[in-house]
Amino acid sequence: MSYGRIVLSAVGAFLAYFVIGGLSFGLVPSLRSEFLKYPAVYRSQEGIRSVMPAGMAAMLVAILALSVIYAKLYRGGSGLAEGAAFGALIGVFAIGSFVVHNYVNLNIGLKLTFQQSVAYFIEWLVVGIVIGLIYKPPTTAP
Repeated sequence: MSYGRIVLSAVGAFLAYFVIGGLSFGLVPSLRSEFLKYPAVYRSQEGIRSVMPAGMAAMLVAILALSVIYAKLYRGGSGLAEGAAFGALIGVFAIGSFVVHNYVNLNIGLKLTFQQSVAYFIEWLVVGIVIGLIYKPPTTAP
């Protein structure tokens, strides 16, 4: 494993995560308006800003863990294809373990659940692609 490439891929994927998240949750009015329907469940924008540094630190650690998992599973081949497959699997995992789980436990609607499923799948797909494009295993001399 290349530890430098793991860290670099994690930082790149972390940036991509927040860019894609900002675009999908910030610029899509219908998604943003769905969150506003549940003020007793979700924090206000001011409340989110107060805990955002902790959330960002946790996401960096989580994406670093994903980069390590990718490096351990990497079998060679196209970084784009390997990363996309990895990101798609993480996206499916996130939908089942987070989005649908929240639908069951929180008093939110099916529309918001569906919108989050699409947004998070795309987000994790892009994260996987970025990890795959940046991570390169160490070369070994013959």
